[in-house]
Amino acid sequence: MNSDTKITAIIVDDEPHARQGLEHALASFDDIEIVSICENGLQAVKAVNELNPDLVFLDIQMPKLDGFDVLELLGEQAPCVVFVTAYDEYALQAFEANAVDYLLKPLDPERVSKAVAKIRIRIGSESA
Repeated sequence: MNSDTKITAIIVDDEPHARQGLEHALASFDDIEIVSICENGLQAVKAVNELNPDLVFLDIQMPKLDGFDVLELLGEQAPCVVFVTAYDEYALQAFEANAVDYLLKPLDPERVSKAVAKIRIRIGSESA
């Protein structure tokens, strides 16, 4: 991945302050471009299908479709995913779903940096 390549990402969370917090946490990374911010799983599926992002920051607990439902609906269309949740009990299931990382709320800037490093490696190796 060259230095001009942007990693396109979608943020999915049903809580406005969580969406804003994640957007703020990612603002310092020049190579990550937020292309859509979704409030629920249905919006997320639609946005992924329309925008084909490299990455989704996905909340797990949301009304109607949870994060795992979103991944199931996307199937082979699913981009790389980083789960962002307040609950640690879903970590094993998240990694079984091939998540790049698992961030706990409230977000720790150092953990976000480590997640971004993993994202760069995963996406860089996939596009190589």
